[in-house]
Amino acid sequence: MVKILFKNTFLFLLITLVSCGRSSGQNKEAVSTSKNKPQQVVVGANRTSEYLPLLKDKKVGIVGNQSSVIFNSAISEGDKATYTHLVDSLVTLKVNIKRVFAPEHGFRGNADAGEHVKDGKDPKTGLNVISLYGDNKKPKPEQLKDLDILIFDIQDVGARFYTYISSLHYVMEACAENDVKLIILDRPNPNGHYVDGPVLNPEFQSFVGVHPVPVVHGLTMGEYATMINGEKWLENEVQCDLTVIKLDNYTHQTEYSLPIKPSPNLPNDKAINLYPSLCFFEGTNVNAGRGTDNQFQVFGSPSLSKTYFDYNYIPESKDGAKSPKHLGETCYGRDLTKTERLDHINLSWLIEAYNNTNSKSGFFNNFFSKLAGGNELQNQIESGLSEKEIRASWQPGLEKFNKIRDKYLLYK
Repeated sequence: MVKILFKNTFLFLLITLVSCGRSSGQNKEAVSTSKNKPQQVVVGANRTSEYLPLLKDKKVGIVGNQSSVIFNSAISEGDKATYTHLVDSLVTLKVNIKRVFAPEHGFRGNADAGEHVKDGKDPKTGLNVISLYGDNKKPKPEQLKDLDILIFDIQDVGARFYTYISSLHYVMEACAENDVKLIILDRPNPNGHYVDGPVLNPEFQSFVGVHPVPVVHGLTMGEYATMINGEKWLENEVQCDLTVIKLDNYTHQTEYSLPIKPSPNLPNDKAINLYPSLCFFEGTNVNAGRGTDNQFQVFGSPSLSKTYFDYNYIPESKDGAKSPKHLGETCYGRDLTKTERLDHINLSWLIEAYNNTNSKSGFFNNFFSKLAGGNELQNQIESGLSEKEIRASWQPGLEKFNKIRDKYLLYK
């Protein structure tokens, strides 16, 4: 069962009263009050009048991280967004929050990719925080038994291997099995303007690829959840009692600049846009900018030809990448920080790196097939197929997926 709540009011005054007015220090939000420019996108969390009544006299859990915020008011172009964390706001409003669940990177979003995140206690609210990463990807029955409602509010970036959609899958499954209602506070997909890439082969299912979707799926979290329900992708085809609090003033062509980093190694709009193309390097011996200030905006490796590639850098230990690939070594590759905004996956960099490595036999590792959703892409590159030929092989899968996707679009 899916309920979509979508009206045009939300409680700016209430939000302002409970807010702490913190500044993100990140990118400006894509907003404007000019009559000649689009209206401000209103995220689901800000539409408090739609979901606060649903929480009255209920025992509530929250799945969230550092991106789970309520923006304090409309902002003018060039201003920094100010916001209050959803948990802090609901605690102030006396909502009965029992516990918090945190995905990869943790509740405050500062853990390395793949790092084990322990359960703990939020120092600000005193709430217990349960990690949904590592051995506990799916909430256990005892962690849900005293809950009526679970709220899911996490900023996604629209790529199959970005693990927040995997966390969404297991949260939905646990809610369905334990008779807990789920509310999704929807947020924009910054890569929602296109659909591209190979569709996952179910034989290669993993935490970086749970569903038979392409690398770039073009859906918001709310839309994606309705698809999981509608296609009966949960175990035993169970369905979650789902309510989506929709975005306002949003379409899939809306350019949305994330005011808060969705994870430590996606620091800005450029990294987020390049991520679907450059994340393939995570399954190779090439560093994709981890250990630099240009994560997922550069790539390089000591094994790439220093005569062919004229750009180089040395990865260092940094927050969010304490032990990056090729730590302390000179990496030769490309600086992509000036690249135009992509509306497709760019394979040319991956093919170029493979063709100009000193070690073709050691270029790919076992993780690559999980990221690609099958072994075909590696075989195609090793066989010398062109980017055009590889992309043509994706088309039947993409056409089939787009027909499925169309059924679940909440925004055009």
